[in-house]
Amino acid sequence: MNYSIGIDIGGTNTEFGLVDEKGTIIQREKLKTKDFSTTDDYLKALTAKIELLADSVREENLILGVGIGAPNGNYYHGTIEYAPNLPFKGIVNLKNNLEVLLLKDGYNLKVTVTNDANAAAIGEMIYGNAKDIKDFIMITLGTGVGSGIVVDGKLVYGHTGFAGEVGHSIIDINGRQCNCGRRGCVERYASATGIVITVKEMLQNFDKPSVLRDLDFDSITSKDIYDAAVKGDCIALDCFDYTAKMLAVGIANACEITSPQKVFLFGGLSKAGNYLLTPLSKYLNEYLYSTFQNTITIELSDLKETDAALLGAAALCF
Repeated sequence: MNYSIGIDIGGTNTEFGLVDEKGTIIQREKLKTKDFSTTDDYLKALTAKIELLADSVREENLILGVGIGAPNGNYYHGTIEYAPNLPFKGIVNLKNNLEVLLLKDGYNLKVTVTNDANAAAIGEMIYGNAKDIKDFIMITLGTGVGSGIVVDGKLVYGHTGFAGEVGHSIIDINGRQCNCGRRGCVERYASATGIVITVKEMLQNFDKPSVLRDLDFDSITSKDIYDAAVKGDCIALDCFDYTAKMLAVGIANACEITSPQKVFLFGGLSKAGNYLLTPLSKYLNEYLYSTFQNTITIELSDLKETDAALLGAAALCF
């Protein structure tokens, strides 16, 4: 049996998985991404976790390599480039630095890097609900909004390696300031961060009663908003409706370029289920050009949270 090591680098956590060719995650490890203020310390911690997983199989020749999904990961160069939601700024030469550190410790492992949402799309395509679908879009809803676009069974990388950034498409030129430096990106409205901004604005601007008013204003989370929605809270429900509306604009623009059969949602905010999915489906069909209406469905990823990105990253090596 051959194995690879899949890594999903997120703004909060870095998840590791030792994966076999059937897509079974044999062993998991985790790091807190935010615990590291310097790139060097983070790379050393990554190396240690990779070596721990490699040692668990004991026969190094069974490990085919290391696949990594990361925000702003460049498949062509093996780099992370100016990721707005990571503590490491500028360009991080992830592939070369990791390979050198691993080789120094006696591990001759090839490292492959791609965008984290692209990794999730690969995972969905190989192991999830997109197995028999040649045209689809994967939207990852976490700290930010990522996306992977598959056309005719192939992941779209584009000329620079960064194709498919739906989360940083602009839906309001005078909108919220984004961490990328521009205004009005989808990410500032449809991420876990964005929905919290929305609910705080609603609490300040509207007099409607809400259980969220009983919470510490500065500590409200997306989970709090979901819990309030379950209780029928009108502010929380309005917040999900607005979030769905803004996300639908970004997805509609992407759909009219690639004409996918399906759009898959993945990540923490997708756990809101029908509180997000129902209005999103309605608004998407409403905003689509007539040629595309009623041709695209939205559904949740079939894979567990983190599994899609882990499995997709690992599959880069198989």
